[in-house]
This record gives sequence, structure tokens and C-alpha cells, in this order.
Amino acid sequence: MTVQLQQVGVQYWFRVLLTALFCISSVWFGIHQSYGWLGGSLCLLVLSILWQIRLYRLHTKQVLFMIDALENNDNTFHFTEENGTPESKEINRALNRVGHILYSVKAETAQQEKYYELILDFVSTGLVVLNDNGAVYQKNKEALRILGLNVFTHIRQLSQVDAQLMEKIENCRPGDKLQVIFHNERGTINLSIRVSEINVRKEHLRILALNDINTELDEKEIDSWIRLTRVLTHEIMNSVTPITSLCDTLLSISADKDEEMNHGLQTISTTGKGLLAFVESYRQFTRIPTPEPSLFYVKAFIERMVELACHQHPCEHIRFHTEITPTDLIVYADENLISQVVINLLKNAIQAIGNQPDGRIELKASCNDMEEIWIEIKNNGPEIPAEIAEHIFIPFFTTKEGGSGIGLSISRQIMRLSGGSLTLLREKETTFILKFK
Repeated sequence: MTVQLQQVGVQYWFRVLLTALFCISSVWFGIHQSYGWLGGSLCLLVLSILWQIRLYRLHTKQVLFMIDALENNDNTFHFTEENGTPESKEINRALNRVGHILYSVKAETAQQEKYYELILDFVSTGLVVLNDNGAVYQKNKEALRILGLNVFTHIRQLSQVDAQLMEKIENCRPGDKLQVIFHNERGTINLSIRVSEINVRKEHLRILALNDINTELDEKEIDSWIRLTRVLTHEIMNSVTPITSLCDTLLSISADKDEEMNHGLQTISTTGKGLLAFVESYRQFTRIPTPEPSLFYVKAFIERMVELACHQHPCEHIRFHTEITPTDLIVYADENLISQVVINLLKNAIQAIGNQPDGRIELKASCNDMEEIWIEIKNNGPEIPAEIAEHIFIPFFTTKEGGSGIGLSISRQIMRLSGGSLTLLREKETTFILKFK
């Protein structure tokens, strides 16, 4: 009997019926002026209402607890579905279900955000999202790499990189196409910027697409020089070869007949052959073989290059310092072609130092966060003037007496064909960087 009464007492309809009954009885006793019974009935009515309010607050606390758990990424909460009134069990089941659905949606949204961030980080274009106050809402790894920043939260931080760059980005508007040149520890950056816009949650945002177009410009420039060199060498060879051949023929015919004529023909033949040899040296610029890459250890390679450079160009007064991090660093490239680049740079460094006392050449190699291999060759010879530094990679440009001006051009072409780059850093000490991607 007691169990049956308990089962009836926990029913929602019973509590509502009881409250209604106490309400009617209070009205009845009030009409008949039975104040004693009225007081008792009112007390019971208040108790029944408090009973209902207590149950309501219990469910409210459960909902608030569930929301707090979701905000704190706590998916371990669970309301009992075995004990309590049937209504409480049903509400608990509903809350558990709602909590599971909301947590699943939140987890899926977070997963999608990470997925999109991962995609952005693998995009070869730098992306920066700014609001109108200059605050950075989003950026990817490529943007940080191009700008040379580890932390980028506001556009004012670009003043550390280049004041002109900060000013142009700060004043850019949707639809603008900008080009900015600046210098950092990686060398000269030729930056192309495209600006678009979007409105998110009633806030205007600018989206900046950043691209370092140095590689593209270098490739076009090198291709142009190659085409020009091929045309010039072809025309010169076609014109000079018959002349030298004809001179040799006339010399064989007119031997011992006219000494003055023989001397003139001999001069023409010698000059022509010298010109042909000169042109042939320039044809190397257009005949670089296709790289055949393989894996090799950088440390042993650098040590071998230093020994070879010292043997070819004696320099006892110059001290070499090598630093390879890690010591088992491996690069994937054509070792024979890369050796030509390093030997040429070491030769230039030795010649730049000349007879200067306390000469020093440093060779460093490392791997950066982008898994790019960097080989740095630095010397403490005279600083290269800015007006010369801008032209040192141009084919046939040289400041050396008797120099051909194709050493650095060929070196840069080899690095380009190897999928890397060769750059000059504008520092007090001449520093060349070989980068392998």
C-alpha cells in the first residue's frame, strides 16, 4: 500500500491535482468564512506550490549545468535516467540527448575549423585577414614566412619589417593590387598583394593574398637571357666560323708568297678563333644539364668543397669555419651540379678577401621549420656596394678584370633547375644563401 502511494505521489498529474484541490478548498473556506480551515488550506497550497517550484528549479539547474559543461568542453556529464519521477526521467533523457547533440555539433565545428586551418597552412599563398582597425583575425604559415614574423596580431607589427610595407597594407582597399619590395634576413622580397573584402557578423574584414614573386621574376629574367644568349652565340658563330675557315684556307694557298698578307690573315684567324672560344664559354649558360638528384650528406660535401677550393686557390691566410646542424643533415639534389655552385662561391669569396689579413669564410647549413635546407656562405671581405649587388646575377655582368660574368648566373640557374634558389643577403659581410625546398 505504501509503495503504491509513493508511485502515485511522484506523478506529475497528482501534484497538479493536489495544488488545484488546495486552491479550490481555500476559496471554499474563504467563502464560508471558516478561517481555521482556510489557514490550513492556504498553508497546504503554499507548500504544494513550493513543491512545484522546487521541481522547476531542479530542472533549471540541470539545464544550466549542461550548458556550463558544454562551454568547458566537458562531455562526461550525464543525468540519471533510472531514479526519480517519470517526468524527471523523461526530462533527464531529453537533456542527455540534447547535450550529446550539441557536443557533437561543437566537436564537428571545431574539427572543421582545424581542417580549414590545416588547408590554409598548406596553401602556397600567404593569407591575412584584417579588420578596419588593423587587428589580424587570421593568418597562415606562409604569410608569417613571407613577412618574417613569428607573431602577427596587429598591422603595426609590420613596422619591424618595413615601414613602407606597413603603410601600404594599412591604407590598402578592396580591389587593390600592390607590389612592395623590402629586405629581411632572407634577402630581397618582391611582394605582390591582392586585396578583397568580406562582411562577417556585421564586421567588415579585408583579405590580403601575399605572394613572393621573386622566383617568377627570376625565372622570366633567366629565360630571357638564355634566349638572347642562344640567338647571339648562334649568329656570331655562324658569322665568324666561315671567316676563320677562309683565313686558314688562304694561308695554306698563299704560303711564302706575301709575308704581309700572311701576317694579316694569321691575325684575322687568331682573333676569330679567340672570339669563337669566347662565345663558346657563354654557351655554357644555355647548356646546363638536367639535374639528376640523389641524397648526400651535407657535412661531408662541405668539407670536400673546402678542401677542393683551398687546393685550387691557395689561401693560407684565410680561416674556414663550418657549422652543420644537425651533423647528419641530408639534401636531395644533384651533387655534381651543386658542387659547381659552392666552388664558384668559395672562389669568389677567396678572391674578394684577397690579401686581407685575418680572412674568414663561414659555411653553415641547417633545416628550417618549413623543412627547407639552407647553406650559408659568408666572408668578411669588402662589402659589395648596393649598385653592384643589384646586378651580380645578371649574365655577363662583372667587375673583375678578365672575368666572364657568367659564374653567378650559372650558379643561380643550377639552383633554379634544382628546385631551389640562390640569393645574396644585404649584410655588412657578403652572404650567399643556397635554399633547397
